[in-house]
Amino acid sequence: MASGDVLSPEVEVFQQNGEVEGDVDGNFSDSPAASPNLNDLRPKLKAKRRAKRSPSKEEQQLPSTNGVNASQLSRSKPRYDRKSRTAYGRGLPKKGGAGGKGVWGKPGCELDIDGVIDEKDPNYDSDAQGNYELETIAPELTPEEVEKTIKPVIQEYFEHGDTSEVAVTLGELNLGHKKHEIATHAVSMALDKHDSHREMTSRLISDLYGNILTHREMAAAFDSILDDLSDLTLDTPDAPHVVGSFIARAVADDVLPPKYVTNYKLSGDSKQARAALDRAHVLLSMKHGMVRLDNVWGVGGGQRPVKYLIKKMNMLLREYLSSRDIQEATRCLQELEVPHFHHELVYEAVVTVLEAGSEQVGTAILMLLKSLADAIILTVDQMDRGFDRVFESMPDIVLDVPNAHTILERFSEECFNKRVITNRTKAKVPIRARKRFVSEGDGGRIKE
Repeated sequence: MASGDVLSPEVEVFQQNGEVEGDVDGNFSDSPAASPNLNDLRPKLKAKRRAKRSPSKEEQQLPSTNGVNASQLSRSKPRYDRKSRTAYGRGLPKKGGAGGKGVWGKPGCELDIDGVIDEKDPNYDSDAQGNYELETIAPELTPEEVEKTIKPVIQEYFEHGDTSEVAVTLGELNLGHKKHEIATHAVSMALDKHDSHREMTSRLISDLYGNILTHREMAAAFDSILDDLSDLTLDTPDAPHVVGSFIARAVADDVLPPKYVTNYKLSGDSKQARAALDRAHVLLSMKHGMVRLDNVWGVGGGQRPVKYLIKKMNMLLREYLSSRDIQEATRCLQELEVPHFHHELVYEAVVTVLEAGSEQVGTAILMLLKSLADAIILTVDQMDRGFDRVFESMPDIVLDVPNAHTILERFSEECFNKRVITNRTKAKVPIRARKRFVSEGDGGRIKE
């Protein structure tokens, strides 16, 4: 080694031919005892440490997660890594591998794409746009079809009296701008009916208002009726009186405004229309008119008291026995509109025969019952029920009419021969046992 070379104090390399020529101090010795171990003579270098970089202001403001600063996490992973940067992640790619710029998306996502909605798109397919629900559209009815459809519905309503059923049936029809004809036909059909049917018509108009018919349609319906009132009077002479009552009842039910009477009265030219509006004005002007108009058609049918109905039927029988007019008696019975109470007429008729005890009265009553039975005004059930009531009342009738059993047996036999009563009713006729006397060998006792 040259004398000018400078050795580092940390390096000990002086080996030539397997011998140490000197030490770090420059003292060389040829003694073998002074030779150190070769492992101790290897170069020992200090590890190079990278200089620490002071954190920036943005990194100082980042929060730490589980004791680890966010700046350290951001430096520990490359920028192109799509894994979660937080300590809570599972190490999976973000968005399932479908995120990032220039990425086509998650594998298989093209299968979930909906059909093209824009009709101008070349890929538009009308059959692949989803499920559609088809609705049935009813065509608008013609005036002839409206009349043929509405009248049967109203006629059925007069039988069952259910306004909700009528509303459902009419709601399914496409009447268009002809809905007002519902009220027009209802009032026109009620003109030649009884007061009970007119009451049902007023109730129907009130229930349909707001659901099917509007305020304008109600006014248009009564305008049409007043315009045609001259023709309606030919079939129903009291049509102006009845229509006036309908208008007053409609005002009381808040179907028509009170000014309707005055406004139409100023523009009305028909005498019948003026008479109808005058009738409505009188009913609305009377004291407590709104309350009284609830019974403008009277109390009909089963709402009448029983005593009132019994009185009417007794009067009917007396008038019939005086005039012997079967048609008039039939008309009076139908006007009462109590088919469920016809057994009272049968009971009163049979009791009249028992109290009179005359064959003429019996024959007249038999002709009346026969006529009502043939016309099916008196049903078999009502006839049997009337006779059963007489059979049950015989103990009281006998007190006033001692020979009532004899008269009843004869009258029942005649009714059976005329097919007025059934064989079952004839078999139930009570027969009073004849008294047996001493001469008949009864031992002196009278057997009842």
